[in-house]
Amino acid sequence: MWTEQASGSGTRRRRERSPEEELHTTQDGWWQMTLRALRTLLLFSIILGLSLLLWGYVFQGCGPSPCKTSVCQDLLDLYLASGNTSVAPCTDFFSFACGNINRTGSPFQALAEENKRRVRRILETPGSWRLAPGEEKAFEFYNSCMNMSAIEAAGASPFRQVIEELGGWSIFGNWTPLDFNQTLSLLMSQYGHFPFFRAYLKPLPTPPYLPVIQIDQPELDVLLKQKQEPNYAQILREYLSYLNRLVTLLGGDPTKVGNDASYSLFINSQLNQFLRPGEQQQAQGKVFEMVTIDQLQVPRAKGWGKMGIKRVAPAIDWLSCLQATFAPMSLSPSYRVAVHDLEYLKNMSQLIEKDLMKHRDFLQSHIIFGLVKTLSPALDSQFQEAHRSLSQKVGELTGRPPMVRTAGEEFFQPVHPRWMTCVEKTEAFFEPTLATLFIKETFKPSTHSAAMELFTTIKDTFISHLHTVPWMDRETRAEAQDRLTQLQVKMGPSEWALKPDPARQEYDDVQLGPSFLQTFLSCVRSRQARVIQGFLQPFSSHRWQVLPWGLKASYSIPDHVMVFPAGLLQPPFFHPGYPRAVNFGAAGSIMARELLHIFDQLLLPGGCPACDTRALQKALLCLERLYAALPSPKGTSFNVSRTLLEDAADAGALAIALKAYKKRLVLFRGETILPNLDLSPRQLFFRSYAQVMCRDPSTQDPQDIRSPPTLRVHGPLSDSPAFTTHFRCPQGALLNPPSRCQLW
Repeated sequence: MWTEQASGSGTRRRRERSPEEELHTTQDGWWQMTLRALRTLLLFSIILGLSLLLWGYVFQGCGPSPCKTSVCQDLLDLYLASGNTSVAPCTDFFSFACGNINRTGSPFQALAEENKRRVRRILETPGSWRLAPGEEKAFEFYNSCMNMSAIEAAGASPFRQVIEELGGWSIFGNWTPLDFNQTLSLLMSQYGHFPFFRAYLKPLPTPPYLPVIQIDQPELDVLLKQKQEPNYAQILREYLSYLNRLVTLLGGDPTKVGNDASYSLFINSQLNQFLRPGEQQQAQGKVFEMVTIDQLQVPRAKGWGKMGIKRVAPAIDWLSCLQATFAPMSLSPSYRVAVHDLEYLKNMSQLIEKDLMKHRDFLQSHIIFGLVKTLSPALDSQFQEAHRSLSQKVGELTGRPPMVRTAGEEFFQPVHPRWMTCVEKTEAFFEPTLATLFIKETFKPSTHSAAMELFTTIKDTFISHLHTVPWMDRETRAEAQDRLTQLQVKMGPSEWALKPDPARQEYDDVQLGPSFLQTFLSCVRSRQARVIQGFLQPFSSHRWQVLPWGLKASYSIPDHVMVFPAGLLQPPFFHPGYPRAVNFGAAGSIMARELLHIFDQLLLPGGCPACDTRALQKALLCLERLYAALPSPKGTSFNVSRTLLEDAADAGALAIALKAYKKRLVLFRGETILPNLDLSPRQLFFRSYAQVMCRDPSTQDPQDIRSPPTLRVHGPLSDSPAFTTHFRCPQGALLNPPSRCQLW
């Protein structure tokens, strides 16, 4: 039934419902609400499922997958061979990563040798390269060096000819004494031999960074310091035996050389007493002093020269010797040279004046003995074997194994194969040619772009990281950020290794033959001439060069340029196909360390007046105590205060490289790991960092400014909270100390 109800000006009709209809309507409403709830739940489930699927694609899809390429397999083999996984990583990570280093050797040493093998392959396949006129002489020199049958057939005859050019030898009975300074000039300019001091061209390390002649202590054959050597008498006997053998090889009578050999030992011993370690020079604040040639020169009257200047080393005719060595440079008495140890020159000069000039025949013998060592790579193998045997025996008696310096690093190397000697000498004499060929062979565009990308990430991370350095004031922080922003980097080759160079293309002054020794000496003179000509060119383009096969990154202060040589950016430290964790942990930490060294001055006393000195000193002291609390390897000792700058760079480099790696993971997915190593990506990062430091701790030089390798691993890791987290180090473990430092 319908009823009408007034509503304003109109009417509205309403139908009354029965109880059954009301119940049915209520049920329909409930059902509609249930359907809406189910639809909402279904929609939410779909969205959740899609979200989980998307999360799995983005995050799980970029999760670690095994790298199965050949370069990764080679790296895995190295890690498995060098490490000792039975050691707890939180207690001794060095042994965990490097416990079998005696079996695999230092990765730096292995890489240096591999770079030599790369150069060897270049030199043994000349037909593979398009050579400019004259460049074939590099390959001819190498072949002559490897032709040991011809060198053995010549025997000592080529060297006996050199002795005649120096006036002969009393032991041979045909000596015509030359003036001492005339002999010294010949040795320095024609034979590259510096028996009493070294003289070389190099830019000064202080403004205005001009190239200058520098005079330094000599590199003596055997260090004879009686008070410091418990087996001093036995060392003397071995050295006398060696000198007797040289005389026999040269065709002389060893029974007539006793006094000459004894006097040579006396000279060596005296010069050793005068030597002052570079560390001591730095401690005294006298790395070098600028003096004029006139101040070193032979005086016209005894004692004092012009204007009351006392002569430092009057026994040497400095002007004539240096002019002969560095011609065509024009030198004068007023020319200023950099002397690294004036006291040494003074004592050396007095020794020559008081004792040696009275025994010129003995002095001549000493010079000839030393010249044999300098020219030994070009002589009969018996000369090389004699010196190698001496080095080995002296090493056994002193407890210091014979070391060789390769690519800027020092390594133990008991055997030096002939091909490696020939490669090193060819590199030295034909450096411009081989530098270009080495770059073409080893540093592809993909390697260059990947290395630049890595460096840019490290540098940008460091710039942003400066905001967290607690002791740095705002102005210093801004200046540091500007310096990093303006820094130039040369990744792999420098311009000089890529641009055509007339000296590289011609080598007109290199004469090959008739004997290998004469070829060798011609190359010695040619190289010296190129060095001098380079320094006479515009200063900016010839200030410094980094060898592409080297392993040491370099920073030029005046140019504000950092160079990472191609030889360093190779496996096992870097490869475009490596897991990012490896590249950031190894090469990335090396790059970060070099960047930090730019700011070493800030850490020195008074180096940052505006900084929070108290906070800086607190952080330095904290780091010093952190390293002092770590156990040193047996048989090694080090001075924490001496290694502090390097320790700071190591710890800071690890933190910056790790931060950069995390940043990279956020931006890019698809991380890989090394299979069968059972390490997560972040664990692999720390493992790769440690691998860079792997070397035998017993080979550590006591004068090294870096900590022993065990501490270079344990120090930074114990200062890293992330290491403790990712390796789940328990409280009280060696590498989980109760407190940490923040210097960088």
